[in-house]
Amino acid sequence: MGYAKERGKLEKLSTKTVGINNYDEKNLAILIDIHEQYSHTVRILKNKEPETFGDLHKNELQEVKDGKKALRESDSEEARLANFVLYKDAVQRALDKTIKATLASL
Repeated sequence: MGYAKERGKLEKLSTKTVGINNYDEKNLAILIDIHEQYSHTVRILKNKEPETFGDLHKNELQEVKDGKKALRESDSEEARLANFVLYKDAVQRALDKTIKATLASL
């Protein structure tokens, strides 16, 4: 089963993350929006093909959520910067793995 529409959405989100380099309110808002769109798309994929995308939904999405939680709970500016990078990287890894899974399911 092809997932070109969902893969296209994920690829757009992936290109958006490339432009995020430093922590500020604008970049955080963009990253949270990417996270929400990723969550919605991976849920759609999981509902269509649970055996392929179920683990991605469970594991990768949880890693992204944990990164967001760590960022939110940061108590210093240095910790916030470090956790922002970890959150961004978790989102990027999740996007990459999901894109690969859509290609593999062709």
